[in-house]
Amino acid sequence: MARLDSILDLIGNTPLVGVHALSPNPEVRIWAKLEGQNPGGSSKDRIARTMVELAERDGLLRPGSGQIILEPSSGNTGIGLALVAKMRGYRLRVVLPENVSIERRQLLDIFGAEVVLSPGEEGSNGAIRRAEKLAADDADLVMLFQYGNPANPLAHYTTTGPEILADCPEIDVFCAGLGTSGTLMGVGRYLREHKPDVKILAVEPPVGELVQGLRNLDDGFVPPIFDPSLLNRKTIVRPRESIEWTRRLLTDCGVFAGISSGAAVAGAVKFAETMDAGSIVVLLPDGGWKYLSSGAWTDDIDIVEERAQRINYW
Repeated sequence: MARLDSILDLIGNTPLVGVHALSPNPEVRIWAKLEGQNPGGSSKDRIARTMVELAERDGLLRPGSGQIILEPSSGNTGIGLALVAKMRGYRLRVVLPENVSIERRQLLDIFGAEVVLSPGEEGSNGAIRRAEKLAADDADLVMLFQYGNPANPLAHYTTTGPEILADCPEIDVFCAGLGTSGTLMGVGRYLREHKPDVKILAVEPPVGELVQGLRNLDDGFVPPIFDPSLLNRKTIVRPRESIEWTRRLLTDCGVFAGISSGAAVAGAVKFAETMDAGSIVVLLPDGGWKYLSSGAWTDDIDIVEERAQRINYW
């Protein structure tokens, strides 16, 4: 076993696990990257660490200073930043939609973050607007802003991408959900530089529909870090499909993952249907622990689908 000096050194190097039982074609192998194995429980730990490190490098943050970091988030980035802030000597203020799941609020409280609520019906876009106003009114706040911070894709370019290529050098397709777009942009750019024929597939919900953790860019806000030229294809996945494939990850493969992971797998399976053979790597952003209150694995699927439209589980 490895011996590490800090919990932050545990970020990254997550396992790649076969979920081939979900593939519609036995000649197409599907590998899942389990980002829930990060210490804060999601892929957002990667960008939280990198955003803070680059802000320190550039003099925006001073370790141990007690400065206040401000960030709009619907959950996992806030949790990742809370962990990093605690270890580096900062305070954290998270602007959070009021309809997030109880697990999100509990974890942020546990890690010592201050929560500012934004209207739930405005989703992550409302949290962004509220955070921007807070930052404009108080120059002492340091807003790292995951949606526009180049450290977001850089974290995945320098860590996630190289890990995937090292563990699956035969990769033909990389598939991930479209949220801030940092994962797709960073991993996509790294893979394209080393394997130009790799296909980059984004999974998004239909316009006006919610799949937890994902966004359709036609709904209004396009992250400044997003570069559509890196994508080969965008695939639509509906909320019900996300829940169904979240359940299948557990029942068929023993993988306990979050609802947006189910969406990503649904997209990977759809692409596998178009392939004769090959290997797909799909990124599962987090584990299932923060979704227990959704009843995703236990309740009637109609009830879960309706509940997911009212409560933000990401």
